[in-house]
Amino acid sequence: MNQHAAIIQIKDMNLFRGIFLYAVLMAAISVSAQSDQDEINYLQRQGIEITEQNSVSLLMSGHDKFEDMFDAIRKARHFIHLEYFNFRNDSIAGLLFNILAQKASEGVEVRAMYDAFGNASNNQPIKRHQHDSIAALGINLVKFDPLKFPWVNHIYPRDHRKIVVIDGQIAYTGGMNVADYYVDGLEGIGPWRDMHMHVEGAAVNELHKIFCRMWADATGEMLVGSKYFPQQNVRGESRVAIVDRHPGETNKSIRMLYCSMLDNARKRVCLINPYFVPTHTVRDALKRCIDRGINVEIMLSEKSDIPLTPDASHYVGRQMAKLGAKVYMFRGGFHHSKIMMVDDSFCTVGSSNLDSRSLRYDYEVNTVVFDVAVTAQLVAMFEADKQNCVLLTDEYWKSKTKWKRFVSWFGNTLTPFL
Repeated sequence: MNQHAAIIQIKDMNLFRGIFLYAVLMAAISVSAQSDQDEINYLQRQGIEITEQNSVSLLMSGHDKFEDMFDAIRKARHFIHLEYFNFRNDSIAGLLFNILAQKASEGVEVRAMYDAFGNASNNQPIKRHQHDSIAALGINLVKFDPLKFPWVNHIYPRDHRKIVVIDGQIAYTGGMNVADYYVDGLEGIGPWRDMHMHVEGAAVNELHKIFCRMWADATGEMLVGSKYFPQQNVRGESRVAIVDRHPGETNKSIRMLYCSMLDNARKRVCLINPYFVPTHTVRDALKRCIDRGINVEIMLSEKSDIPLTPDASHYVGRQMAKLGAKVYMFRGGFHHSKIMMVDDSFCTVGSSNLDSRSLRYDYEVNTVVFDVAVTAQLVAMFEADKQNCVLLTDEYWKSKTKWKRFVSWFGNTLTPFL
């Protein structure tokens, strides 16, 4: 072969390689777009609205959440509505109530609701006299489903959502309640990792509908009209679906959301959840995903704030690892985030744990974001957090004491009740 012919061949090879790489990229984009559209089609069949042109900002730490939210609350002009599982009676909640009291004195309507069981299960609950003192500041404070004798019939369902709506223009939702440990961490556990979102656009009204319905159920006050549901003028990049679990009406909504996202995955699934003891429906969807050759990666925390359930989650993680998933044990504190990313293309951030309480009983809300850029931020966090993880391997599992392995197995048998 002469030199001229060789040069032509090299150029042809480079051209072929470029065409090949371009084709691979286009195929990847097509796969992601297809999984996006399949998920959108599923949600629409369930009657869930997909709102367009939202602006979504991820708040990846307690510091980021509270700084952003407090700033927005200080700028409120008409109303501030809050729905939380609990407000821990500590300095961050005290600061929040002081800001809310100031806004109330300016004529801003302030309504706040917290779950009675969530409050009672808190190691620093709001007591009756403290509740009354907060209400005296002009804050319309309501305890959802107060605990009454014989108490046991108030265990399920509970309001586990986290929703804040300001002037109908800004909303916050995700996995964080109101407590110091989201900023300071916990002794013996370390940093408390969690995920929240700042949302603007049409999805705000969808979140506000959930709050207003709960408020009406708890107080009888109806919040309707353009004052509470103003026109949205944001021109963001995110398509957003709000998936609400309302016991007795949409019982399967959250668990079927996870199943549909897993079934629509084409390449990769990244999942973080603090209490990973999913119902059999979700476990089966995970198994199908692994069997199709999807790269399934799950991140669980070694340490936790409660007993038994985390041990059970390690057992389930072990079963998923044996099936072919990569399971990472997080050692950088407690990862309380409740997120899942599919095909590096769309994601969900929510209040729902992957346990029976969240999937079968409680009031929950998850936000699905169809935005490659937002999803990429979560995937980048996931990749960075791997540096603080060890893989759940045979060796890792055998390094646990026999007692710990027994507790993990026993906890798993209690999945329907956890």
